[in-house]
Amino acid sequence: MDSAEFDVFDGVTTDYYDQAIIDLPSRWKPMTGWMEARMRNGLDPYSKYTAARIDTEIVAYARNGEPFPGVNFASQDYLNLATEKRVINAATEAAERYGVHSAGSSALMGLTEIILELERKLATFLGVADATVFPTGWGAGYGLIRTLVRRHDHVIIDVIAHACLQEGADAATGNVHRFPHCSNEGVERRLARIRAENPDAGILVVTETVFSMDSDVPDNAGLQAICTHYGATLMVDVAHDLGAIGRGGRGYLEIQGALRIVDIVMGSFSKTFGSNGGFVASNRAELKLALRYGCGPLTFTNAMSPMQAAAVLSCLAIVDSPRGSGAGSG
Repeated sequence: MDSAEFDVFDGVTTDYYDQAIIDLPSRWKPMTGWMEARMRNGLDPYSKYTAARIDTEIVAYARNGEPFPGVNFASQDYLNLATEKRVINAATEAAERYGVHSAGSSALMGLTEIILELERKLATFLGVADATVFPTGWGAGYGLIRTLVRRHDHVIIDVIAHACLQEGADAATGNVHRFPHCSNEGVERRLARIRAENPDAGILVVTETVFSMDSDVPDNAGLQAICTHYGATLMVDVAHDLGAIGRGGRGYLEIQGALRIVDIVMGSFSKTFGSNGGFVASNRAELKLALRYGCGPLTFTNAMSPMQAAAVLSCLAIVDSPRGSGAGSG
């Protein structure tokens, strides 16, 4: 398809996926042509890269290698801790002591004592009994749903919840019910109907503390009460506020008085804590080994590196300090 045939101002990537083509990789040729046409017209904002530390002002490079300077509004290093000297030193020391690789999954010799320390301190920070660390935040969200939910169960999920949660729900069961954004009433209507029709079904309700694209916050304390009434389990993704919001850095769950009452909390380290990785935290002791041995993205993926665990621990210490609360220089 000639580039002149593309409307570079119209559509999304999947609009240019051609399912009629028999050769599977070739189905993406129209999308590639559309993206290249957008690049030539200065309309491709994706796949930029950097050649130095992430900062507030950077020189970045477009996908075709063209450089451009500017103020950086695109990175997720919420508190600038990825370039904090104390964090870099912690990662460097961990590399010297443990090496740069976990060399295995958390089920098979990939665990290091520094990961276990991170799990303990994260649980204490959240005020729950236990936490389990994942090598990616995506894997934590997707894997938790796949571990909890079976084909006969139901998932009730916010219509704009993160893609890892949506894909985890769709992969786990055909009984996925999307509710209007941030609507506790919508959740309760669906719970009442499902529980009346399937009194013995497991039901997982999935939402977030703050939605990154809309910057709005549901009433998770109220939602937990609704879930408890109907015998459903509430899972809340705290990726976008934990560490960065609230006097103690514990996010909107702390602000809403819901920190210790939500059934299961999961999140990512990539926004505030200077590293890839994710976690699941709860007061349910039975989840620990279920995730270690029954969750594909954890059981069959190498554990996060000791360097990453050290970086997260260092960031967590900063957040959970007078400096993190704004009460002192720390």
